[in-house]
Amino acid sequence: MRVRRIAAWTALPLAVTLGLVACGSGGDGGSGGTNPDAAVRIEIAEPQHLVPTNTTETSGSQVLAALFSPLVNYDEAKQAYEVAAESVTSEDNVTWTIRLKDGYTFHNGEQVTADNYIDAWNYGAYAPNGQGSSYFFEKIAGYEDLQGETPAAQTMSGLQKVDDLTFTVTLSQPYSGFRTMLGYNAFYPLPEAAFSEPGVLDESYEQAPIGQGPFKMKGTWQHDSRVEVERYDAFPGEQPKVAGVEFRIYQQPAAAYADVLSDNLDVIKAIPTENLSTAPTDLGDRFKTSPASSFQFLSFPTYQEEFSNPDVRKAISMAIDREEITKAIFKDSQTPARSFVSPAVAGYRENTIGAAGTFDPAQAKTLYQSAGGPDRIEISYNGDGGHKDWVDATCNQLKANLGVDCVGSAEPKFADLLTKVKAEEPVGLFRMGWVMDYPSMENYLGPLYSSTGSANFYGYRNPEFDKLVAEGSAAATDAEAIEKYQQAEDLLAEDMPVIPLRFGQNIFGHSTQVANVEMDLFNRVDLLKIEAVQ
Repeated sequence: MRVRRIAAWTALPLAVTLGLVACGSGGDGGSGGTNPDAAVRIEIAEPQHLVPTNTTETSGSQVLAALFSPLVNYDEAKQAYEVAAESVTSEDNVTWTIRLKDGYTFHNGEQVTADNYIDAWNYGAYAPNGQGSSYFFEKIAGYEDLQGETPAAQTMSGLQKVDDLTFTVTLSQPYSGFRTMLGYNAFYPLPEAAFSEPGVLDESYEQAPIGQGPFKMKGTWQHDSRVEVERYDAFPGEQPKVAGVEFRIYQQPAAAYADVLSDNLDVIKAIPTENLSTAPTDLGDRFKTSPASSFQFLSFPTYQEEFSNPDVRKAISMAIDREEITKAIFKDSQTPARSFVSPAVAGYRENTIGAAGTFDPAQAKTLYQSAGGPDRIEISYNGDGGHKDWVDATCNQLKANLGVDCVGSAEPKFADLLTKVKAEEPVGLFRMGWVMDYPSMENYLGPLYSSTGSANFYGYRNPEFDKLVAEGSAAATDAEAIEKYQQAEDLLAEDMPVIPLRFGQNIFGHSTQVANVEMDLFNRVDLLKIEAVQ
């Protein structure tokens, strides 16, 4: 979801009773006192899943960030530091020793042990379980034995318990970035209660996930309505400054925006595109921006004959005026993208797609016709994400510049779109977004474009690309790794399985009833900082 995370909204909702004390009135996000007994209300889209190894989009990731505490997190310099882990060490980048902090418990009272991580990761890697983030375990020795319809094993040989709070991870080849990966939600632990029997997840777990983080579930997941959590007082780490959070599920960003303006919602994570021009005035100092790692792009079903020729894909890219759409629709709140990795990570280069990123209608039409591009183009998007305006604008450009018929096609929810593209149903071109899982070029390349990538929904296969990414992962130094990753990115520029469109920033807003609202590079509200104003 990569989000990890796949991003549901473009730029991105309580009057509903939480059972906890609702936020008081008044305050402008910092002028009044705070109320630690109050709950806050944050907008999300309907998550696709709430199992850590199966959550690949930003809404589900936001909820899991409340319920779980990661092994590591990242500082302002994007460097990993330990959270639930006491230490993560290796002398050879092959065998890693993870020592857990003592005192962590799951919300049902179980002590967190090394077994909880080993069991969760084996469950995630076991192919028959169909977990969306299975890819993230492929670096661990023995992963291959868990693949196929009838795997040779149910557990990875590379995971070994040392004692209740220590386990080792042996990789199939050196990877200096392994410690950095561990902040991603696929690496959260699962309690014994999550399993109905060893290796079999209880069917009811996902409706009320039990984690070891600062908040615990309050009731069950109310689909298409809300997920409520409340502070877990036994959490041994930094305690939240609010009593709970209602993650309110919206189908339309405009409704969420209206609720923030009327103080019926506390945080909207992305201002709708149609409100970008008025939001600074509407919200005043409650209109916020912050750096983000988001990347918006158009994807091709490369397995379909009409889009199998890279020249067709390049011609469509050349027919899109990124600057015009960024200015007219996004009010310059985003940046035109002509590379496959974000400026947020080391190794980023401008305009790696070269001529395919230059708006050239005449050349685009000539190339499109000579390559036999289809007379009709469909662009699918999720209707709950505020994408209609820019998709319509893109279609209008393709009609004018390529002489084709083009139509935007909305799926009700992002989860619906993901389900269709995962099943390779004919949806035409489809919009996708990516928010990094951890700060590395590899995270913009491996999950999205490698043959076994968790978010490679386009059927892109290039063995040389896979080889270069693997060589980058095995490199001894960051500089050597970046060199390999850049070579892999150059192959993407030749093949163009997707069209880079825009790099984003967090553009969000909040009600008068909360303060200290911050969003991180992963498009998540910082749940340990947000406060309710009295």
